[in-house]
Amino acid sequence: MAHNSKRYTEEFKRQIIDLYLAGKPIAQLAEEYGLVEQTIYKWKKLYAPSIEVTDEQSISLNDYRELQKKVQQLEMENEILKKGYSHIRQKTIDEIVSFITKYQDYYPIKLMCKVLGINRSTYYKRINHKSSNRDEENKRLDEDILTIYYDTKRRYGAPKIHHELLVNGWHVSLKRVQRRMSLLDIHSIVIKKYRHYSCNKPVAAKANILKQDFTATGINQKWCTDITYIHTQKDGWTYLASVMDFYSRKIIGWAYGTTMTAELATKAVENACLNVADTTGIILHSDLGTQYTSEHFEKYLVKKKIHHSFSRKGCPYDNSCIESFHSLLKKEEVYRKIYKDSEDVYNNIFEYIESWYNRRRTHSSLGYKTPAAVHAEGAA
Repeated sequence: MAHNSKRYTEEFKRQIIDLYLAGKPIAQLAEEYGLVEQTIYKWKKLYAPSIEVTDEQSISLNDYRELQKKVQQLEMENEILKKGYSHIRQKTIDEIVSFITKYQDYYPIKLMCKVLGINRSTYYKRINHKSSNRDEENKRLDEDILTIYYDTKRRYGAPKIHHELLVNGWHVSLKRVQRRMSLLDIHSIVIKKYRHYSCNKPVAAKANILKQDFTATGINQKWCTDITYIHTQKDGWTYLASVMDFYSRKIIGWAYGTTMTAELATKAVENACLNVADTTGIILHSDLGTQYTSEHFEKYLVKKKIHHSFSRKGCPYDNSCIESFHSLLKKEEVYRKIYKDSEDVYNNIFEYIESWYNRRRTHSSLGYKTPAAVHAEGAA
């Protein structure tokens, strides 16, 4: 399937341009989201006009981006101060050098030296002292571990970092990686899951076509869908509906909103169908929630000739794949933050699904490939 024939939602296009306006280069956006640069330039003309400051004044896009860079610089300096002084109690030279070395792949060394009040020459003199071959190797190993760790936004633990190191040419054991990570005081994010308890209204049982057979020989054979809750300070509970392809574990469609409705559940499936020429015969599995048993949802599935399979009452294992994804989303993204409002959530969920989970997060069950790579292989 040719990449340039893929269709995108209006929300997706506008979000890409919002990221561009926030300072991300077009080349980086193209790489992170699997787009053609020319396509982004076309969207830019549609969605990125000059910016009005007042009724009588506007600024160019370049000026706007320069202001964004200055704001980001100040925010980064603030982050360094907060992290630096929470880690450095006595603020000795050795502690400052250790902190800068630890975060050198996360913040510019020049900026950290400036904020923490140390000359760069002093820093480099301290770290360039003679050391053994083993020390030098551990230093390079630590640098690569930290690069992977922060590049994955602290979402990878020792097993996946170990796999990435092997792919990059290292010959190290898992125990050594675990030991180095312990010395660096880093670990994957693990946050206790918040359980939302819903009411237990009686629900009539419906056909379970899938029967926990999560295997598929290709894409667009079996899908699963579910809705999860995300809390915000301003808007209260908000909702994410996701659709996953069993073969690739890719999130092929999703929709987000402030109300949990049949329309939201249907929108996620509509987005999943966007790039499927013929949906006839696909099995879509869901729970027995009112959104999925509604007439509105069922009508759309009938229109697309999709077979609907339902989980049994009180059996969470019947839809464990999509629930596992939502659990991962909560651990790696949602429970790490406090969201101001629904717009804040949308921006972060967009990045997590479209840039991180689908395109960059490897899965051991997929042979350490990404869902997007497996999906592309299945479409070939």
